[in-house]
Amino acid sequence: MEIVIRENYSQISRYAASIIAGCIRSKPNCVLGLATGGTPIGTYQELIRMHREEGLDFSGVRTFNLDEYFGVGIDLAKSYQEDQSYARFMYEELFRHVNIRPENVHIPDGLCPDPVKFCAEYEAEIRKAGGIDLQLLGLGGDGHWGFNEPGTSLASRTHIQALTRQTLDDNYEAFYRKMGADRSQMPYFAITMGIGTILEARSILMIVNGIRKSIVVAQCLEGPVTSQITASAIQLFSGGITVVLDEEAASGLQHADHYRHVEQLKVQYGLDKRAPGGRC
Repeated sequence: MEIVIRENYSQISRYAASIIAGCIRSKPNCVLGLATGGTPIGTYQELIRMHREEGLDFSGVRTFNLDEYFGVGIDLAKSYQEDQSYARFMYEELFRHVNIRPENVHIPDGLCPDPVKFCAEYEAEIRKAGGIDLQLLGLGGDGHWGFNEPGTSLASRTHIQALTRQTLDDNYEAFYRKMGADRSQMPYFAITMGIGTILEARSILMIVNGIRKSIVVAQCLEGPVTSQITASAIQLFSGGITVVLDEEAASGLQHADHYRHVEQLKVQYGLDKRAPGGRC
């Protein structure tokens, strides 16, 4: 596991984008697993800049998103504030700004009539694409990936998930209160890739920022592997892992100095091949 610590959010966003761009350049038809939320926005903005200024080509890239609220679908007739679907988020924050082909974009269908059937089909689509080359991840406040809430099996596949009170509270404060909506209008379920699905990617890129994530970062990376912190499954991953943290997010790590030392040694001896422009 490669743990990279940078000073601030802008630096971790640029570093993460360089890894994704390297994957695209080395394999133009790569399969990317993508995440939503506030953390990856800076990374997506840097990828957009690379597309516009450096010709980063998304035309062959295929994507699978981690999750979507159940009962919610994209509605471009609504404002960005009104439409809280993750499909809308991805359209606004990345897809409409680059030359990705619409048929290559896969996002869980929050309006599907049979979620169990859809989840099985989503898994089949990932397999059909040859699996995910690089999975981008954030980290939830309670240590979850996607909507794999505490207690989710670490072997889980794509499934429909009931949201915890903490997630509902976070979502209400972040989105629905601003819309003037009450809690009865919020989605209480989501479709999410499972932990087992995520762990089948060939490589993982996890980015985390901010002091409020410092405790859960330490639990995830240095604590025991447990279904109560589903992202701790990163310790079981057998592929290439890069975790990119800002100083605040890394402040709870016991071995932060060691991680910095390892990175310095890699640079000194020419072993740092992942950034800028790492491969899939």
